[in-house]
Amino acid sequence: MFTDINLSKERPAYLQIKEYIKHMISKGMLQEGQKLPSTRELSVILHVSRNTVIEAYNCLKDEGFIDIVNGKGTFVMFKAVNCMEACNIKWQKRISSEARLADQLDIMKHGITYKKGMISFTSIAPDEKYFDLDNLKRAFLDRIPLEGKKILNYGYAKGYRPLMRYLLKYMESKGLDTDGKDILVTNGFTEGFDLVLSALCDKGQKVVCENPTHNTAIKIFKLHGLDTIGVRLDSDGMNLDELSKALSENDVRLAYLIPSYHNPTGIVMPPEKRAEILTVFGKYNLPVIEDGFNEELRYSGSHVAPLIACNGKGNNVIYIGSFSKILFPGLRVGWVIGDKSLISYMESLKRSRNIHTSAFDQALLYQYLNEGNFERYIKKVRKIYKEKYQLAISCTKESIPCKNISGEGGLHIFIELDRNIDSRIVLEQCYKKGVVFTPGDIFYTDNTGKNTLRIGFSRVENEDIIKGIKIIGEVIRKLLVQGVYSQ
Repeated sequence: MFTDINLSKERPAYLQIKEYIKHMISKGMLQEGQKLPSTRELSVILHVSRNTVIEAYNCLKDEGFIDIVNGKGTFVMFKAVNCMEACNIKWQKRISSEARLADQLDIMKHGITYKKGMISFTSIAPDEKYFDLDNLKRAFLDRIPLEGKKILNYGYAKGYRPLMRYLLKYMESKGLDTDGKDILVTNGFTEGFDLVLSALCDKGQKVVCENPTHNTAIKIFKLHGLDTIGVRLDSDGMNLDELSKALSENDVRLAYLIPSYHNPTGIVMPPEKRAEILTVFGKYNLPVIEDGFNEELRYSGSHVAPLIACNGKGNNVIYIGSFSKILFPGLRVGWVIGDKSLISYMESLKRSRNIHTSAFDQALLYQYLNEGNFERYIKKVRKIYKEKYQLAISCTKESIPCKNISGEGGLHIFIELDRNIDSRIVLEQCYKKGVVFTPGDIFYTDNTGKNTLRIGFSRVENEDIIKGIKIIGEVIRKLLVQGVYSQ
């Protein structure tokens, strides 16, 4: 039977031998008390060195599967489990309502399936070919000797202290008054957002947000059982009259905004509007979650301070930040800055759920940032993404008949189509031609936006941006001629 082992060069041979024998014992093909071939015999059968077999046998002995008796040989000492009559649960009947809802809202699972060779405008993640891998490696080599083995042990729920200090300074450079505020490091935006909602909201309460807004936020609102009130977006942000009306007529628990490079529209709220909107929220003593989405990808104009900085010494703004859309999404490091008392409760929530964000990842990111690499990296990619952004805008204006194109920076643009053309019908036709994008209705809180779509250009080559947008335009023009509109 040992001749069945097919050894691969990709893994150590002794591990493969160990795992093969272990599998045979576990399945009962090698019985308790059965004698195994000697190390010399097995090395000849498998055409490996005797030391390789000795190492495999030693591992099996350490794990309690065999016993090596001097002068007698090697024997199986593990008794295979006799499986009872099979118990098969119908899991569909056991799934919770939350899991069912999460499945329904999973656009990655239930959306259009990407096929190799397609032009995909669905992603707004950074393009990995521009990742600064050399300096990340150097940061690793610099940090590990300083931290030693302890960096692989448990860390603190609030975060890795050097990174926390760096991020607070980073936010101070954006104008933040850190007095009375604290920071919590998270596994990216999604966990930070979930923790804030868990700390401040109970099921059935009402929250207000922009309409449209980040699809992930809508999904998490629903999973928390919250009633979402969407406020119409003007070209400069939330419509203030509609916002005031919503707040006066409803008992709202908190607000969620993306003031810079809004997802999906790309709108940047001007400073004057930020001041006005903070005044409205202040009137109602309302907590505000600020999503610091893509703030660094500014292609023109001056820096606009985040809401939490505009708020001065006020403590009602909670800022959620992340480098995921511009640096290394795989590291999964984000942060929440807010009032110290709120962060204290969130620290306990964080500790109860996943103990802490990877201290190793945090230390690596800190070293990379502290050596000044981020500033150099963002300068390089800002130029690259600016060219893609300008190309996407130019191609859209030339090829797609539409009411409006929005997007002042970041990694995407948002398009409102003419005459209520249904973007899902457009997507269906484009899919047949090898082009996919994100239909805009998933960003709306009230099932509207059927004539909108988002074009993510960050991971698409320039020639494919031109080709893909041209195909989208051709499909839309054909549908306009046919009179195919949304209902």
